[in-house]
Amino acid sequence: MSSTTAQPAAPSRPAVPSDTSRGSHPGLASRPAAVVVADAPPTPARLPLPAWQLAALVALLGWAYWPMLEVFFDKWANDPQYSHGFLVPFFSAYLLWLAWKAGPLVPRPMPVVGCALLALTLGMRAVAGSILFHQLDAAALLLSLIAVAVAAGGWPLVKRVAPAVLFLGFMVPLPFELERNVGQPLKDAATVSSTFLLQTLGQPAVQDGNVILIDEVRLGVVDACSGLKMLVTFAAFSIGAVLLMRRTPFERFMVVLGIVPVAIVANVLRITATGLAYTQTANKETLDFLHDLFGWLMMPAGLALLGAEVWALRRLVVDPE
Repeated sequence: MSSTTAQPAAPSRPAVPSDTSRGSHPGLASRPAAVVVADAPPTPARLPLPAWQLAALVALLGWAYWPMLEVFFDKWANDPQYSHGFLVPFFSAYLLWLAWKAGPLVPRPMPVVGCALLALTLGMRAVAGSILFHQLDAAALLLSLIAVAVAAGGWPLVKRVAPAVLFLGFMVPLPFELERNVGQPLKDAATVSSTFLLQTLGQPAVQDGNVILIDEVRLGVVDACSGLKMLVTFAAFSIGAVLLMRRTPFERFMVVLGIVPVAIVANVLRITATGLAYTQTANKETLDFLHDLFGWLMMPAGLALLGAEVWALRRLVVDPE
């Protein structure tokens, strides 16, 4: 009687799906695809201070600097040279909104450095109050806002909000000494250039100091015609355009570099047009109307020149991207 011993069954292997894209080959087993596990990106940290606390701190700074802001408000309301000051805070708020929408931010708070900057602003305010230097007080306000950003988010947050904070500097009126020292060279340049342009147009214009003589007409280039108003306002618009432009750094630099020449050209065009009007009519009401009209047209002319400059730069400069 014979007996047979049953062999134990071999353990079955799990079926592995074959890769049909590689083709089948007898005797070759398909290798399972490797699984790559990627680490999830770190979640950006939030600001150490809630939004309402930051807003309360900024409101406290506004209360502390309110007397200085009242002086500037009176300047904006009564001096046409700084009437753009009403628009500056709104544009700064828009820049701040763009910074908020720029994407996630990983803050690195530096409260010690921020408090040190705030202490520095107290010294600046003390000096500004002792000599009644409102512009130094305004610089302390801007530094205070930077100090808050440093304390709350460090350098990453400062880089985000710096354009909005620094643009607030355009709401600060120029010191009187700076206005006088800048205004006189602008008057001289406007007088010389306008005289030359009138001569080019066939007028017998002669310069006598800051007065242009055209036959019996005496056209005086006074302080209001220096172009300083145009320069300050046009600088604010140009810097705002540079902050919004998506162009190369070279193009932005050229736009900033062209602020003063464009402002002078717009003022020269206004003085020349006024001189031509005085040679064509002697009616006082008509001359007053044309004088004011040409003054209002200075800013559109400057913006048109700015647009022509940007148009030319876009065709001369190759974007590296």
